[in-house]
Amino acid sequence: MQQFMASVTWQRGEQPFLDQRYSRAHQWAFDGGLQVPASSSPLSVPLPMSDPAALDPEEALVAALSSCHMLFFLSIAAQRGFVVDSYVDRAVGTMQKDGGGKKSMTGIVLRPAIVFGGERVPDAAARAAMHNSAHAQCYIANSIKAHVSIEEA
Repeated sequence: MQQFMASVTWQRGEQPFLDQRYSRAHQWAFDGGLQVPASSSPLSVPLPMSDPAALDPEEALVAALSSCHMLFFLSIAAQRGFVVDSYVDRAVGTMQKDGGGKKSMTGIVLRPAIVFGGERVPDAAARAAMHNSAHAQCYIANSIKAHVSIEEA
């Protein structure tokens, strides 16, 4: 068993609370010392109660899935003898009501633009197979119910 830890800290300070107009800005801290300013999305909680410059949980979910997929893709490409020079994903998550009427992340589209180097460059079928394998192995994809699709740029 492996465990992963994160610390989330919010403090009210002097601001009112019961009127629901308190700041949603808070801090995420991770085991390596990284601290990330976080907040609710301005799409969920209007300004000034949210901080548009901070990372919100919805963006973090999309980034976590994209990162997980990329890391598996890179490993698979290396195992199959393909050299990846760059990988840029402009992933997009869609939040809406699901079939049960609950607001949820219903879909995430990964849009990787991958540049291969070296003498061997995979064709479309080989790239699709690597994406399928990466998706099947991605811990984050295996943990969510949102539909995930991949559209190579």
